[in-house]
Amino acid sequence: MNFNSKPVSVLLVDDDEINNFISIKLIKKALLNTDIMACLNGRFAIDELLEIQKKDPTKLPDYILLDINMPIMNGWEFLDEYTRLGVDPLGKSKIFIISSSVFSNDINKARSYPLVKDFISKPLNVEKIVELFKVEDPA
Repeated sequence: MNFNSKPVSVLLVDDDEINNFISIKLIKKALLNTDIMACLNGRFAIDELLEIQKKDPTKLPDYILLDINMPIMNGWEFLDEYTRLGVDPLGKSKIFIISSSVFSNDINKARSYPLVKDFISKPLNVEKIVELFKVEDPA
């Protein structure tokens, strides 16, 4: 399966800058044609997404990789605000929780959100990324 045909846009929402740096490197290694944006908390991500939505909703990211534990606005608050504001009326973005949490209540809570496609444990690696995009690729 070739993932390089059309560019894939990814929004990474995680407060750990080192983790973001590594995740971006891994995603670019797994998917050659990728446009990646990173936000350090849910509030910045919501503001960024609303900006994109105002200009052109078709430019919303294909994937949102969302951490749970962040300052200012955590992953759960992000999901609630994202839903409340109707950020993605076309349902373009696929949201994955990416977390180091091993608590089953976090995993179950993530699965209780219809918007969340899956819960992925950190650390990310190329195999997890390839799997994540392969499962969701409609081609």
